[in-house]
Amino acid sequence: MNSKTSTAAAQKSEHTPMMQQYLRIKAQHPQELVFYRMGDFYELFYDDAKKASELLDVTLTARGKSGDQPIPMAGIPYHAAEGYLARLIKAGVSVAICEQIGDPATSKGPVERQVVRIVTPGTVTDEALLNERRDNLLAAAALLGDTFGLALLDLATGRFVVQEVDSIEALAEQVQRHSPAELLAPEDLTLPAEIERRAGLRRRAPWEFELETALRLLNKQFGTLNLEAFGCSHMHAAIVAAGCLLQYARDTQRTELPHIRSLQTESSDDTVALDGASRRNLEIDLNLNGGDQNTLLSVFDSCKTAMGSRLLRRWLNNPLRQLTTLNNRQDAIATLIDGYLFEPLRDALKPVGDMERILGRLALRSARPRDLARLGQSLGQFPEIHQQLASTDAVLLQELTREIGEWPETVELLERALVDNPPVVIREGGVIADGYDSELDELRAISENAGDYLVQLELREKERTGIPTLKVGYNRVHGYFIEISRGQSDKAPADYIRRQTLKNAERFITPELKEFEDKALSAKSRALAREKALYEQLIDQLNQSLAELQVAAAGVSQLDVLACLAERADNLRLCRPQLGTEPGLHIGAGRHPVVEQVLDEPFVANDIELRDDRRMLVITGPNMGGKSTYMRQTALIALLAHCGSYVPADSARIGLLDRIFTRIGSADDLAGGRSTFMVEMTETANILRNATAHSLVLMDEIGRGTSTYDGLSLAWACAHYLADQVRAFTLFATHYFELTDLPNQCPEAANIHLDATEHGDGIVFLHRIQEGPASKSYGLQVAKLAGIPGDVLVEARTRLQALEAGDKPLIDSPAVAEPADPAPQAAVQPPAASASPQQVDLFGSARHPAVEALEELDPDDLTPRQALEKLYALRQLLE
Repeated sequence: MNSKTSTAAAQKSEHTPMMQQYLRIKAQHPQELVFYRMGDFYELFYDDAKKASELLDVTLTARGKSGDQPIPMAGIPYHAAEGYLARLIKAGVSVAICEQIGDPATSKGPVERQVVRIVTPGTVTDEALLNERRDNLLAAAALLGDTFGLALLDLATGRFVVQEVDSIEALAEQVQRHSPAELLAPEDLTLPAEIERRAGLRRRAPWEFELETALRLLNKQFGTLNLEAFGCSHMHAAIVAAGCLLQYARDTQRTELPHIRSLQTESSDDTVALDGASRRNLEIDLNLNGGDQNTLLSVFDSCKTAMGSRLLRRWLNNPLRQLTTLNNRQDAIATLIDGYLFEPLRDALKPVGDMERILGRLALRSARPRDLARLGQSLGQFPEIHQQLASTDAVLLQELTREIGEWPETVELLERALVDNPPVVIREGGVIADGYDSELDELRAISENAGDYLVQLELREKERTGIPTLKVGYNRVHGYFIEISRGQSDKAPADYIRRQTLKNAERFITPELKEFEDKALSAKSRALAREKALYEQLIDQLNQSLAELQVAAAGVSQLDVLACLAERADNLRLCRPQLGTEPGLHIGAGRHPVVEQVLDEPFVANDIELRDDRRMLVITGPNMGGKSTYMRQTALIALLAHCGSYVPADSARIGLLDRIFTRIGSADDLAGGRSTFMVEMTETANILRNATAHSLVLMDEIGRGTSTYDGLSLAWACAHYLADQVRAFTLFATHYFELTDLPNQCPEAANIHLDATEHGDGIVFLHRIQEGPASKSYGLQVAKLAGIPGDVLVEARTRLQALEAGDKPLIDSPAVAEPADPAPQAAVQPPAASASPQQVDLFGSARHPAVEALEELDPDDLTPRQALEKLYALRQLLE
């Protein structure tokens, strides 16, 4: 034995046998907190205890010494573990659950323990640890050649999705769209900063992303020879990601995953892409502060089931370009609106529980009694759902009716097997109903009726023996007995067997009493064991129909979303949009679905007309005039239409889009080292590089983060590029009035504005879209509304009047005056807009260089040749 080995052995021998067992287990799970079961507590030791003490606010103590050092320890009660686990999972911490699997009565030394489950943020399935109305996803990303693969698994429901993208930016876009709780990635894969900062990022060894291993794992899981049936056999990058993900899920659950039965393949060609910035700006399911109030989802989610809410969230975050699917959804909504069919249907859906997650726990054998009770209650609603849909002719509704089916035998089984309102867990019994199993009934009767039996036995034996003082009794040492006084012991029948002799009495046992004793003393424990066995059998029976039940649950969730959208269409005055392949957006009296709900006064609706010969609208008008609202409502109407929903407008005709981009608002990225202007330019660059003629682009106040001329030049160049080169359908809001001359150069661009009117020193916003450019910005009036002091406004108005009159600069100090920018390059210089208002130069410093050069000339000092050179130089300055 070498010195290193002997030292390790010596250190190991310094620990108690129990701590040696703990340290062996902890060595296998260095990244997780180990919950080490000791009696009624989970204990944590050493660094785990210190970390848990900080995160859970539990007392840090010490339990004796090991290796001559105090052992830091923290404990949580076994029965309260879920609450603590929820807090750790929310903090992004994984936990290894270590249970006693040996028998304390027969164990020599520490009871055998092993890790039975690893709880991680992306693999939790317990009801108490999950947000019922949000998917909890585990994701894996991989790179194979030039292709990025992404796999997503909702372990709680078994939904397994794969897709491939061709760039790291597209991968980041998909990760942001799905927002997984955990993301597995190879150690050698370089990821964008916004993904690297994710709390749930888990780096894995590159060998976990091998194609051959992944294929073997997936085919074994699905019982197939290849993946052709799932349409992804050629998607090698996605397959290796899926293989790593599946193995990780198996490792954490320590069990089979029978509810993962197939792979869904997603293609970017089938969806409308939205990058992270666009999702934030449109506030689909999270507002700009990270909350869920005043979002599109908060307005549209009136689903009756948790699984319906999760599906609606997926629809809103994954708008489609498949006309057949979208039209089928619209047909179903129209059918449900007709005759207010959605109202009784929603009443029938209300008692349905979260079947998707119940079935997931059923497959993982972690379902609790109340899960099964809710499953039976949910299936019991299916006949009423069928009744409500009996006369509908919409294709999608008929298809869902077939998928949902009816389950009378399963409902009858659960009603017969379970007591009404069963306990939360099976641990103490009381779950299986009387009459379900004769053996269990007998054991319960023995345990519950032992006293009555003994009374009846005593009366019978007194009558049989003629001994009036005979007694039937019990003690812990000798068990049940028949006691007869010593003087009458000779009258004991032949079948009486002496058990104990006392000073004044003899105690006997009979074969009948012995049989009862054997049953009575073990009846309670045997009844509990029998009940647990029956419960496992019940789970086995239900799992035989797992696949069909999952299909039914998916059908119910779709039906719930359609009924929800029908209810929203009726109550929010939405219209059915016409979808087609002809490019353009024609919206009559469109409204912002969220702003309309929070306003106290009526919302001012506006039209929008974008078509092949009118692809860009340059929007001007005052701050707070409604430009951003108008732009966002256009995008949200288009998004809702691509989800199959009705939209907030009087009429809408929308051509299929491939992407929706938004560049609205200002924000820095301090953690990423990016200024506000850098963020703006990064997002703008993404739009200019990736937008197409079938994209919808919203751009607001481009160029405001830098100097006037730089900003104006950038805004002009970006707008011109979008209108002339990309030809995307674009709403371009700006305060640079020079941009209103763009339609003179680009026939497909047009000016519109939101107007306002002055009332005294104040301003009234009309929020009404009108053709043509705005006449002024009303900046001082908005500043007054914001509370700028009156003295500041008076001085600002004086300076504004002087600037508009063309006076010399009012601020002469070089410390504060803005230097004159050099003339913009010809490629980006906006032409003078003679017919539209001009943005005046800040502080009056923008005299043309040609004028300044001419003023410096003295013609009398120039030779003819020098004069000709100066004339050419002036001409060059003018150009």
